Order: sequence, then C-alpha cells, then structure tokens
Amino acid sequence: MELKPLFLLIEDNLIDQLVTTQLLKKILSVDQVAIANNGKEGLQWLNANKRNKQSLIILLDIQMPIMNGFEFLEEFHRLSNEVKKGIQIYVLSSTLDSDEIRLIEENPYVTDFLNKPFPIEELKRKLL
Repeated sequence: MELKPLFLLIEDNLIDQLVTTQLLKKILSVDQVAIANNGKEGLQWLNANKRNKQSLIILLDIQMPIMNGFEFLEEFHRLSNEVKKGIQIYVLSSTLDSDEIRLIEENPYVTDFLNKPFPIEELKRKLL
C-alpha cells in the first residue's frame, strides 16, 4: 500500500491556512496538513521531519514576512538531494506580476503555479 503524500502549507495568512487545510481534508481526504507561517519555518520543518520515502507536496505562498517564497526556493536549492527527494512544490499565489510569474515558472523545483484563491479541483486533477 502506497503512503499518502504529506502536505506542507507555507502561508502567512491565517484565513488562507484554514481554508486551504479544510479543502485538502474534505476534497483530497488528506489526514494532516503541516503549516509553516513563512519560508524559514518551512525549511525548519523540512529539516526536522524525516519522511521515510513518503512523498511531500508543498503549497508555497510568495509574499510572506521573514522569508518569502523566492527566498525559500533559494534555500531549498541548497538542501541535500536526500531531503529534496520526493518533494513537489506548487506555488500558490495571487501575484499578477509578470516577472514574478516568470521566475516561478522557470524555477526547476516548482512543479506548477496555482492562482489564489486555492483551486482545489485543479490541484486534484494534477495529482491524479
């Protein structure tokens, strides 16, 4: 039996955290969603949690205090291949800035870009 993927939501907005978590649980039957309030907390979570071959899906916001999504992706690049293995990163943002969108789409660690509000049905199609 294949393990369900873990989800890590890196998002500073409490309402977005609540709504996204509830949608993941209701629509995708996700048991648990880890939450980090910024990129720094996301990196700390990655370093502290060993997944034992369980895949991880990160939903990453861009605009956050302390460490934004782009800074997170820069630091993610420096992590060992062992830590990065089995991770898919979906950027979840409301940005309309064409330069930011280009940077997101060109980043080798980003699986896809999703516009806010959280398009749960679109994510479900991508994961199936």
